[in-house]
Amino acid sequence: MALGFNAVVPVYDLLLLAESFQWILRRAALALSRKIVCNARMAEGKKYEIVVKVHTTYLPEQSDEALDRYVFAYTIVLSNTGTVAAQLISRHWIIADGSGGVQEVRGLGVVGEQPLLKPGDNYEYTSGTAISTPVGSMKGTYQMVAEDGLRFEASIPEFILSVPRILH
Repeated sequence: MALGFNAVVPVYDLLLLAESFQWILRRAALALSRKIVCNARMAEGKKYEIVVKVHTTYLPEQSDEALDRYVFAYTIVLSNTGTVAAQLISRHWIIADGSGGVQEVRGLGVVGEQPLLKPGDNYEYTSGTAISTPVGSMKGTYQMVAEDGLRFEASIPEFILSVPRILH
């Protein structure tokens, strides 16, 4: 009996090896197809790409700390690093103060404009907000329309609003 069992094991091992090899080939094919899809997505992502940079400034002359009113200016630079022109249509801001209060602001354009950014173009504007604590944050999105009609969002990364010398 032991001899027969040993004779079957190599065949069984070969079957397992063949199944494992097929599994490896399927996984490799899947990985290659995902890589191709990922690269296609990356290329598509670069087609519609707006980079947003922010600089903030506390405005003590417009603030009233005794009344819990802290005013900040923020300067935004939008850069079209994609390959298609795109127009900023609207904005959506989420503004949070340090006590958990949240305001949402939606509106057309920015500072009364709906700029068209061609590939390589930058657009800069300055605006402001008031919050009820010395520290808060802002984040949001710009709703864009590309020249080919595709609608997409450009993310505004979260940034901190802080009275000087409050945060270390």
